[in-house]
Amino acid sequence: MKKLFVGLAASLLLSLAVTAEEVQIRDDRPDSYRVTEGDTLWDISGKFLENPWMWPEIWQVNPQIDNPHLIYPGDVITLVYLDGKPRLAIERGVPTTKLSPGTEKLSPKIRYQPVAAAIPAIPLDAINAFLTGSRIVTPEQYTDAPYVLAGEDARLITGAGDHLYARGEIDENVPVYGIYRKGKSFKDPVTGEFLGYQALDVGAASVAAINGDIATMNVTRTTQEILIEDRLLPSADRAVESTFYPKAPDQDINGVIMTVEGGVTQVGRMNVVAINRGSRESLRAGDILAILKDGPIVPDRITGKNVKLPDEKAGLLMVFRVFEKMSFAIVLDAKRPLAINDKVVNP
Repeated sequence: MKKLFVGLAASLLLSLAVTAEEVQIRDDRPDSYRVTEGDTLWDISGKFLENPWMWPEIWQVNPQIDNPHLIYPGDVITLVYLDGKPRLAIERGVPTTKLSPGTEKLSPKIRYQPVAAAIPAIPLDAINAFLTGSRIVTPEQYTDAPYVLAGEDARLITGAGDHLYARGEIDENVPVYGIYRKGKSFKDPVTGEFLGYQALDVGAASVAAINGDIATMNVTRTTQEILIEDRLLPSADRAVESTFYPKAPDQDINGVIMTVEGGVTQVGRMNVVAINRGSRESLRAGDILAILKDGPIVPDRITGKNVKLPDEKAGLLMVFRVFEKMSFAIVLDAKRPLAINDKVVNP
């Protein structure tokens, strides 16, 4: 059961934690904006800031609010200036008491609101499948994992609603196991280091009974037919909430786009990609990276030599799932056609 959000319906001033030179205010910003159903924090931040990934740095925790990152439909966000410095004020959406025409009195009132009602930071429907689906695993993780031994009535193919038999170390205390099939293998294009296999999500199953090293499993969902030798890993299923807070990485990142989901080579807005950087490079879910296109090589007619032009910023992506050596990310902005091997760096 999700915790209930308790908020005070009063104005909350949220001060800039960085200098005006770092946070770029849009010239065409609105004076205020009322949050509506379907909004995302990324889009709202983009209405006020040229660099929307910096919005978490402008919120300042107020002891009266459990979590100021949670914004709800009906809330009003206003840009104001105090002592010459820009600040954002958020007013919780609450009923008002009319005093006279043109006059309103804000009435403080405790509001109980489920956390799930908060608007998400990004369009979660674009990545829901990847929050519970594919993952990056080492050869040992895949090889040593329990595997599908046989289907119901010794069938070779199993689907949702059936049961199957798995062999290996199955923990009866794990409520759900994901079922995976080995996909692409990844090597770092610069160092040649092996980064891992992509384990493709094909379904999920729960433990019904264990007899020695053989477990009877009830198949609860499938994305395609489950086959003999598919592997079982403790499920990564989790409730989807607005838990992604876009921000710049803590460390310098220099990586590349390794692959784009869907079997295509061109990358566009809301595509999911894999990059060759992960937790060992201190990447975290919510980190924003700029996408760079290689600058072309052109002839210098004066010197007669070829010259490489600077790389050009072509888009932005946000990391949403991190593994040791790789991460999944969603493209939030694409000003030009993007492709595999495009660079990703700090914004």
